Amino acid sequence: MERAEAYGFSGAMSGAFLLSCLLFAAISRRQRGPYMDEVFHVPQAQAYCHGRFLQWDPMITTLPGLYLLSVGVVKPAAWLLGWTGSVVCSVGMLRFINLLFSAGNFYLLYLLLFKIHQKNKAVSGFQRILSALTLAVFPTLYFFTFLYYTDPGSVFFTLFSYLMCLYGNHKTSALLGFCGFMFRQTNIVWTVFCAGNVVAEKLNEAWKTELQKKKDEKISSRKGAFSDLTRILQFLFEYLLSPKNLVTLTALTWPYIILVFLFFAFVFVNGGIVVGDKSSHEACLHFPQLFYFLSFTVFFSFPHLLTPTKIRKFLASLRKHPVQYSLITVISLFLIWKFTYVHKYLLADNRHYTFYVWRKVFQRHELVKYLLVPFYIFAGWSFADTLKSKSIFWILMYFVCLLAVTVPQKLLEFRYFILPFLIYRLNVPFLSLYRQLLELAFYILVNAVTFYLFLNRTFQWENSDEVQRFMW
Repeated sequence: MERAEAYGFSGAMSGAFLLSCLLFAAISRRQRGPYMDEVFHVPQAQAYCHGRFLQWDPMITTLPGLYLLSVGVVKPAAWLLGWTGSVVCSVGMLRFINLLFSAGNFYLLYLLLFKIHQKNKAVSGFQRILSALTLAVFPTLYFFTFLYYTDPGSVFFTLFSYLMCLYGNHKTSALLGFCGFMFRQTNIVWTVFCAGNVVAEKLNEAWKTELQKKKDEKISSRKGAFSDLTRILQFLFEYLLSPKNLVTLTALTWPYIILVFLFFAFVFVNGGIVVGDKSSHEACLHFPQLFYFLSFTVFFSFPHLLTPTKIRKFLASLRKHPVQYSLITVISLFLIWKFTYVHKYLLADNRHYTFYVWRKVFQRHELVKYLLVPFYIFAGWSFADTLKSKSIFWILMYFVCLLAVTVPQKLLEFRYFILPFLIYRLNVPFLSLYRQLLELAFYILVNAVTFYLFLNRTFQWENSDEVQRFMW
């Protein structure tokens, strides 16, 4: 990192942290008590603060990583600073943990952008800083910086694990992956993703050798997407059946393999992936979740995905491959018809944006969910098109992880999309400076609207005196 870039990054991070502290103070003044899921998280952390480690709220569905870390930070800080009484492990003190995680996420995002795009010499230090800042204030994640939720810590340990994986520190990566798993069980998918990075790299090396061999032997092959896919699948099948290759891959990924085995042991002993309220978090094959994620990604990455150039390229692709797109359309319609689920929380809780998205869009008419299929197909094509700089094996591995982390979820919840979105955004090519600034301005606008609604547009439910607030 050059000196000017180091100073610029330090200034951006310090400024962002200062503004976050001011916003944190404003939110803490308006919402002093626990809100929404904090009603479960805060008392649980406070029980741990008082040494009651066997106490557990059965409504909590995640493992106790957040509470253990909070006690590990707050207790020593209170001892050093001489704090006593209710201030130790108070709501504000616990929320501040996430403010620290947010600063850590900013730093990790910058380091990941630097590592992933290090071969692109055309990218300036200012662009890296700007992209890191943009992702650090990504609205769905940034909002939960100011509440005592698991999301900032979950993202921190997952990004840290990914960074260590890219640097080849796989034992450290797996250990950090375990910490991420302790914050949210579905983070095991991103442990598999880290192992998949290693496998994809080896596969890509072998594939290049295979292509060179074919070229040297002057073996002709039929051109076309289906033919290419057949060749790749045949290559994968042959490569993964080789005992020598399997031994090599196992030697490289054994820390991740151990963690995955621990995960399966946990699921067996626990009777499922959810710790507490299993009845409200049942897994199912909710394939339209992938379509919702693609729509979410287009909304938050429109400078990347929703451009006139991309629309023209998509229409050209549509004219060139009408049969393939017709087949994709039929499959999409079938998946929506047979696998659409509506969780009771989505219909009942009018404090979340998803409630209004569902009511204003999907509940307008029974046919709406089918009429959106052309948009889903464009979103999927544009999404995949931005990843074409990655190897085919990396793309296959990422999409498998994306399906694993979204499809089993019955509840439409934007927080579930944070990590797959960030992993995607970190790996797409840099935009022009104008489009980067447009993306940052859009995020700031969405955040401003969200915080304004949360702080100023309060309301009350019938038969309840509690103040309700809009949120993600």
